[in-house]
Amino acid sequence: EDNADMRLTEQGRRMGLVDDERWDAFCRKRDAVSRETERLKATWVNPRILDAAEAERVLGKAIEREYSLFDLLRRPGVGYASLMGMASGRWAPVVKADDEDARPPVSRETLGDLHDAVVEQVEIAAKYAGYIDRQRDEVERAAHYETLKLPADLDYAQVSALSIEVRQKLAKHRPETLGQASRISGVTPAAISLLLIHLKKGGYKGFTRNPEAEAA
Repeated sequence: EDNADMRLTEQGRRMGLVDDERWDAFCRKRDAVSRETERLKATWVNPRILDAAEAERVLGKAIEREYSLFDLLRRPGVGYASLMGMASGRWAPVVKADDEDARPPVSRETLGDLHDAVVEQVEIAAKYAGYIDRQRDEVERAAHYETLKLPADLDYAQVSALSIEVRQKLAKHRPETLGQASRISGVTPAAISLLLIHLKKGGYKGFTRNPEAEAA
């Protein structure tokens, strides 16, 4: 769900740029991706019921313990289709006949043209799970630091870890918050991290949240 297409569609809907037909297709895709991702995480593969030769062919090697389908999909070279075909389709998505509340599974019959896009998104969620989690953490940290107020008397010339160019730019612009500093041309995320470390090590009492910016 964390790709540009899905984020932009949500933003476009809020701005009135996405019509009902496209929005309906988007919601179906989003919900199907979410359901299938959760199913893969909750479905476990026992090595005792998976032929070793088939495991080696699909997964690259036999498994020695239980793995969730999601974890297996994270492996390089493992595709969704081949994973669902293991053990004669034992772990492929199905709807139980006696489950009236069951939502349609991820299949070409139930999703039509959306099927390939849903499968692709599920694979992305698995392959880049670690990266996506790290990116989400970085975004949360960035939001946390955005309104942190920089000490008015901070001497940037003393921040030796920064390049001379960055120190000069910070001294010239005198940003009020860490967020403002991050938007100065030439001040990289790495430079912001070094500045943050300098402030924490220096024990600056003035390095606090800016309540006025948070309230805005």
